[in-house]
Amino acid sequence: MRKQYRSTPLLETDLADDPMEQFAHWFEEAAFAGLHEPNAMIVSTATPDGHPSSRTVLLKQYDAQGFVFYTNYGSRKGQELAANPHISLLFPWHPLARQVIVTGTAARTGRDETAAYFRSRPHGSQLGAWASEQSSVIGSRDDLLRRYEELATRYPEGEQIPAPPEWGGYRVEPQAMEFWQGHENRLHDRLRYVRTGAEEAPAAAWRVERLAP
Repeated sequence: MRKQYRSTPLLETDLADDPMEQFAHWFEEAAFAGLHEPNAMIVSTATPDGHPSSRTVLLKQYDAQGFVFYTNYGSRKGQELAANPHISLLFPWHPLARQVIVTGTAARTGRDETAAYFRSRPHGSQLGAWASEQSSVIGSRDDLLRRYEELATRYPEGEQIPAPPEWGGYRVEPQAMEFWQGHENRLHDRLRYVRTGAEEAPAAAWRVERLAP
């Protein structure tokens, strides 16, 4: 079930000075290539004693400050991030034989930012955020649908729905970002940006190191 990757080598001289600029370049190429949901990423968190968990989440924004996604703060990932803010993101762009791995720390976005994004969501998604106490045990799917219908009656289409108090965003500030390009004979390119200065240092405070595949 192995496939030989045939692609152009990724050289240090090809990289942008800042990893977020490099991510933007690769993300645009993934979107232009027609990948299904190129913003889908695997989010990995862990308890303070090291028990990990992973799930697929959609990236909603990225900028010089990092990567933003939204969730229920009472979910498993929310509880784990409250106790241990260290996080990993993985973008698996298989058709391009590429992946990006981000490691860093997550912090909640402000409520104004959360509310603004919540208002931009489809009406059904807003209702779903209220209907589901994410990661909690429920009796049946019928219970979930009943809750959703109750909310749909209370907040009909066109009526403004407030953002749930336990729902909001996380911004992941990267401390390291690895860009992986697959090649034949398993001689893949792995170039990793590592932050070299303090957190308040400019974005250019990065060094690039090549990892053996």
